[in-house]
Amino acid sequence: MSTLTVRLPDDTAERLKSLARSRGLSVNKLVEEMSAQALAAWDTENRFRTLAAQGDVQQALIILDRLDASGK
Repeated sequence: MSTLTVRLPDDTAERLKSLARSRGLSVNKLVEEMSAQALAAWDTENRFRTLAAQGDVQQALIILDRLDASGK
């Protein structure tokens, strides 16, 4: 496990402490959970960007047209 020092404005640090207390967590655990959420979102975005780069625009438009026609 690594140790990371983060410099924050005093009011931000106090607000994080308040948030952690309200959730019954330590600031360390709160930041760990928030980091995991941010990384999961980033991984998802990268996965969709990779899939989009490999996609076939014409085929996607054909599928959308079929979906549109079936909804009428």
